[in-house]
Amino acid sequence: MKRRSLLQSGTAVAAAAIIRPGYAQSEPLRLGELNSYKTFPAFLEPYKKGWELALEQVNAAGGVLGRKIEIVSRDDNGTPGDAVRVAEELLSRENAAFLIGTFASNVGLAVSDFAKQRKTLFIAAEPLTDKIIWDSGNRYTYRLRCSTYMQTAMLVPDAAKLKKRRWAIAYPNYEYGQAATAAFKKLLTAAQGQVEFVSEQASPLGRIDAGAVTQALADAKPEAIFSSLFGPDLTKFVREGTQRGAFKGVEVFNLLGGEPEYLDPLKDEAPEGWYVTGYPWSEIKTPEHSKFLDAYQAKYKDYPRLGSVVGYSVVLSAVEAIRKAGVVDQEKLVDAMSGLSHSTPIGNVTYRPIDHQSTMGAYVGRLGVKDGKGIMKEWRFADGKDFLPPDDEIRRMRPQG
Repeated sequence: MKRRSLLQSGTAVAAAAIIRPGYAQSEPLRLGELNSYKTFPAFLEPYKKGWELALEQVNAAGGVLGRKIEIVSRDDNGTPGDAVRVAEELLSRENAAFLIGTFASNVGLAVSDFAKQRKTLFIAAEPLTDKIIWDSGNRYTYRLRCSTYMQTAMLVPDAAKLKKRRWAIAYPNYEYGQAATAAFKKLLTAAQGQVEFVSEQASPLGRIDAGAVTQALADAKPEAIFSSLFGPDLTKFVREGTQRGAFKGVEVFNLLGGEPEYLDPLKDEAPEGWYVTGYPWSEIKTPEHSKFLDAYQAKYKDYPRLGSVVGYSVVLSAVEAIRKAGVVDQEKLVDAMSGLSHSTPIGNVTYRPIDHQSTMGAYVGRLGVKDGKGIMKEWRFADGKDFLPPDDEIRRMRPQG
């Protein structure tokens, strides 16, 4: 009896080992989520609330493939090395079906390369770098949010209309800021012709010397400024530049500057008239957004930020990929992502087969102040599909296979 019991026990353990990677049908289906929560709290605290709301709604509706969804989340400390370690832990120790998340561009690139090596689906929620879908693109990585190139391209038509010749640039000196600067210079030159870039100020992320930067810009006497600064760096930049008169009589374009995460801290110091991309949450009246807004405010007694929309939408992408694939199998999941379409609070998105970029759009407008708070005014929605390079150019940039 003892020997039979041991044999039965051993057989059960072996069976469990075989079943675990494919998930028993009664177990929740786990998604591995990683992000830089401690490093970028302004964006990622609302982002987490967004995915928690989506998770709650998906499970209340019965989950997917008859199973509930569980999200195992880890902080990647905002560094590529830690992100790869965490990603490995999520797959190997937590038995995650695949990976979602990341914020910083350099972190997203590291996890994308890891996903390629592990042959595991990775839906990059937020990193804006163009490399993740073009120069370093791979079969296993898809990206939700519109890219640095796309959002820069959304601002260029307004910039070109002004016909300003002397431009200065300020940016955070890492992948995102470098890519935004390169895209702006290329696109504006193509749209306008003669352009002179009279000053470029690159600052370490999170450690800008705003006084020195704004003074250098003022000394260059530009007619217009393009900035991709965000977060605390943007707040310091606005305050120091305003005090020094660096923006007086100068047109300013700022990527991401209309997102509530970065606009709210300025309150009535928000710089009137700046051209920005952002998220005018209180003025969007589409049925999809109204439904999302009502649910979000009911759950959190707060208004959503753009991070909330991204977090909510990346879970919808993951769930729809599983539903379309019909099974938790990496190759079938990856195939399911190609051409996948679904609704989000800010419109339908489609993951393009050619480069794995979603067509998520953004809002473009100008900054104003109302009731002591910064707002977006004169805004319009820019559909992401209209702000991408030609297919032939993408094929030249993106590796084959």
